[in-house]
Parts: sequence; C-alpha cells; structure tokens
Amino acid sequence: MVTTSDGRAVLRLPTREIPVPASVSEQAQAILALGPLAPTPQWPGLDDPDAWRTLIAELDGTALRMAPGSGAPAGVEEISVGRARVFVITPEGIAPGDRRVYLEIHGGAFIQGGGEICRVRGIDNAHRVGARSWSVDYRMPPDHPFPAALDDCVAAYRALLEQRDPGEIVVGGVSAGANLAAATVLRARDEGLPLPAGVVLATPATDLTEAGDTWQTNLGLDNLLTPSPSPLLYAAGHDLRDPYLSPLFGDFGKGFPPAILLSGTRDVLLSDTVRLHRALRAADIPADLHVWEAASHGGFLGRAPEDDERTREIRLFLARCWAV
Repeated sequence: MVTTSDGRAVLRLPTREIPVPASVSEQAQAILALGPLAPTPQWPGLDDPDAWRTLIAELDGTALRMAPGSGAPAGVEEISVGRARVFVITPEGIAPGDRRVYLEIHGGAFIQGGGEICRVRGIDNAHRVGARSWSVDYRMPPDHPFPAALDDCVAAYRALLEQRDPGEIVVGGVSAGANLAAATVLRARDEGLPLPAGVVLATPATDLTEAGDTWQTNLGLDNLLTPSPSPLLYAAGHDLRDPYLSPLFGDFGKGFPPAILLSGTRDVLLSDTVRLHRALRAADIPADLHVWEAASHGGFLGRAPEDDERTREIRLFLARCWAV
C-alpha cells in the first residue's frame, strides 16, 4: 500500500490480463471480444465552445450512422414544450385509449443524442417499453449548460401532467439521461408537483464528483465509457454535489417514486448505480437493483440474451407501476 499526495491509501496491482468470461452468452462474449467500441476523442478545453460544437456534430454523425434505428412502425408527433422539442411516439399496436406514457430522457454524456438521434432512439425505446413515449430533445452544452437540460425535462413533465394523472406516467433514462430522470423527479417534487408512478434508471450517472469505486476499478474494463470532461462542461462551474447535478446527494426522505436501477459488473457507473440504490433503500423507497454479469456501460449493444433479460425486467417493473 502507498498513499497519494492527499493522504489516501492506494492499492497497487500487478499488470494482468482479463479474459472474456465463459459465464455469459456466446453473443455477449463476442461483444466483449471486440475490446473498446469507440476511440476516445481529443477533448477540447472547457473554454473552447467552437471546438465542442464541432466534436459533438462528429460524434452525433457517427452515432446516427452506427445506429440508424430498427425501422419499427410508430407514429411520431413533434411538439414544443417551453424551449425544448418533444417527440410524442406511439408504437404500432398501442390502443388510442391507452393513457400510459413513458417520459424518456436520452443519454449521451450531457452533450450528445439530440435531434434526429433523439427521435430514432426514442422510437426504438418506445417499442422496447411497449408504451407511448414522450422523448425529450432537451438543450445541451456548450450553448446551454446546467440547468437548461433539467429545466426542459421538468417542463416536459409538467406539460405531461396537464394531460395525464401522475400514476399514468413513468420517467426513465440511460446514463446522463438517468441522471436527468432522477434530478427531474427531485426538482418536480421540490416544486410541489405530484410524483410519477415510477422511475427507470439504467446505468445512471448519479455522482458527478466521480468518487465511486468503479470509476477506478472498471476504468479500461468498460468497453464503452471512458473519462470525459463533458460533465464539467454541463455543470458550468456549479457545485457537483448539488442534488440536481448529482442526484445521489438528494434527500430521498422527502419522497421519491419506486425505482428500478440497472447496471453491469464491468460498468464504470456500477458504483453510481449501487450507491443510489442504497440511498433509496435507506429512505425506505421501493427500489430494485439488477446487475448483469460482465456487462459494460452499454450492456451488449442489444445483441445478446442478457439485453433481452434487461428489457423484460424493465417491462415487469412498468407493469407493476401501471397496475390498476
């Protein structure tokens, strides 16, 4: 054991090789065998908005080419809510009188996933959850740092409450979107709005100080998530322990809906997921935690049985939330 300059003890491990485990499906093994799934960009300085705009456009272009969508039929209506756009997505087969709505908040490290990606992935997710969805195309940095995205998500929830009872709404997101989903509920509660029926938090970024253990232990093991300054760009100098930035530090004793949290043993955000689950349970909030063997931040890209299991667990949770 050694210590760092700030006095913390450090465990030094010998260099070692981590094999692809035989404990997961063949499809999952094939994804893991690919190694890193995307190169780490050359991140601009936080004070260079033009460089950020260029990089974000490149990243979004690559993401759209790699994931053009399933092509599953759905009706899509664009509406304006405050300063944001919302895609109201109705998958084929949803009855006109079905009042259930999934308020989806997309991921993308607080800087990606808007526009056409939001629409395409929103359609895929609406089919995955089997319900009408409102996919929020919220504002993002560098032009719109915190709290713009949160303002937009809360505005969308407030607008949805004008059309639906809170028990007909579930809020959910992945990664940065899960951060915003939790923060949306916290702020909506603090503003006196009724709580939704449930919250889906898939591999959530809950502590932007990056204090969790797996920020270190899974670094390099996670085949998708690598260190990025984008949360700092989003925070724009605000205290990272603000619960609206890092929901882990929220007061859940004041109320929070039932939640499902999902992660994997190779996910850099496993600690963020586990720590939020413990915080919810400490406040007696019903919360399920599901952790998949060898899954990284992106799971297995939707190509393995483990991904189907994850969808099934989300659907079971939604069925409980929407039970009448």
